[in-house]
Amino acid sequence: MQIWQIPLWLAETNAYVVAAEGPGGECVLVDAPPDPAQILRVIAENGLRLAALLTTHGHVDHVGGISEVVRGSGEAPGGGPVPVHIHDDDRHMLLDPIGTSGTFGRYIEAGLDLRPPELIVGCDDGAVISGAGLRFTTIHTPGHTKGSVCFRLDLDGELPILFSGDHLFAGSIGRTDLPGGSYADLMASMQEKILPMDDAVSVLPGHGGTTTIGHERRTNPFLLDLLADGPSSGPG
Repeated sequence: MQIWQIPLWLAETNAYVVAAEGPGGECVLVDAPPDPAQILRVIAENGLRLAALLTTHGHVDHVGGISEVVRGSGEAPGGGPVPVHIHDDDRHMLLDPIGTSGTFGRYIEAGLDLRPPELIVGCDDGAVISGAGLRFTTIHTPGHTKGSVCFRLDLDGELPILFSGDHLFAGSIGRTDLPGGSYADLMASMQEKILPMDDAVSVLPGHGGTTTIGHERRTNPFLLDLLADGPSSGPG
């Protein structure tokens, strides 16, 4: 298996191209920042075919490139449009990325295709998404947005890999001061769904470098406060 991590746009939002067989096969894309040309270049240069696009949440730095990527990739391997998976609570953000992006909207490049993708599929907690020989389990982790999710890539005989979006970062967590955000919800999601994972599980976040559950459990100040039953009201 090969994973290409591509930091893009203003906030260096990570897009992940995941291919079970490496170059020359099918792939799944996790998030598409509004800088689609580089994503399409990685796909084309490695002879990949896009089977599905997974969206961790609806903020424009994660969805702004979706329409151009799915249309620029052609049909899915089985025929028809590439399916775009997003939690229903964030679907409205995908349908109107500019109107729901606040001040970020002013930085969107003129001419970027922001039409809704042809095939949008809801992904609720526990939903399994299969494509390109890969199997992802949806973990609903509200807090950054109402529809924020993490995707657990389940691997035969190996520990899973967690694509954590803007829920968990190396040394930090996602901000909760934007519309739909809730520190209490984010930390409840962390406690109930993320911390029970094995320490050795790799975490590939929406921004910054990779980490592991164990490293964050030992060093992340927000998780340390949570584990120590510290204040639940959050910073500020």
